[in-house]
Amino acid sequence: MIDTQHSSSGTLVAESRKPILQAKNLVKTFGKVVGLDGVSLELYPGEVLAIIGDNGAGKSTLIKCLTGAEIPDSGELHVSGQSVSFKGPQDARTHGIETVYQNLAVSPALDVASNLFLGREERVPGPLGSLFRMLDTKGMRQKAKAELHRLGISTLQDVTVPVENLSGGQRQAVAVARAAAFGSKVVVLDEPTAALGVRESNQVLQLVRDLRDRGLPVILISHNMPHVFDVADRIHVQRLGKCAGTITPQSHSMTDAVAIMTGAATL
Repeated sequence: MIDTQHSSSGTLVAESRKPILQAKNLVKTFGKVVGLDGVSLELYPGEVLAIIGDNGAGKSTLIKCLTGAEIPDSGELHVSGQSVSFKGPQDARTHGIETVYQNLAVSPALDVASNLFLGREERVPGPLGSLFRMLDTKGMRQKAKAELHRLGISTLQDVTVPVENLSGGQRQAVAVARAAAFGSKVVVLDEPTAALGVRESNQVLQLVRDLRDRGLPVILISHNMPHVFDVADRIHVQRLGKCAGTITPQSHSMTDAVAIMTGAATL
């Protein structure tokens, strides 16, 4: 994992480090509708960067451009200092960027281990795997259990249980674990607590902290201000397709953040 340095308050000293993910002057239009208007963003090792904004502020468009789901009309993307151009989500995954969307994209009929390796299934070695394409179910289950243990996810003890039998928080944990297992550089979480109760939300937020503490930077999109101010190191505020500013929980209050989002205050 990436070595990180935190201040006494737990906030990453970002200024002294190079960004893992960097966007410069991204522009994206849909006909006459401007989705992004020159948005720049930087994500540093071992930090949680929250992206907030009202509906139509460009949050989803920004995330889609960062993860290959949309191609920006202009602007630059850099991963670990290398200029990249994503043509699709698979390109972003190749560069170590994994996304957990709000609908989770898990298969309810499959078990936990199968969902972790969904689209990346491993075959048994030898002729059975190469000729008969037999899946290495036992090996994938062992690796899934090890990955859940590494991430500190204690709510999923049995990786053979179908996902449809899990609670909402446990399903979210499966999706996040899959992203963390294969996201070598960045994990993007889109409204991870939107449909969860208080207890399950707290479990997901703790998982976000654990990812950060292991050196994996997280981009968190959320409308829930208490959750944002609970886990975020920095907060990127979107308004009308532009970045209205970047704040921290130490420098501004939740009231300030909402005021900047709505245009009642400016930075």
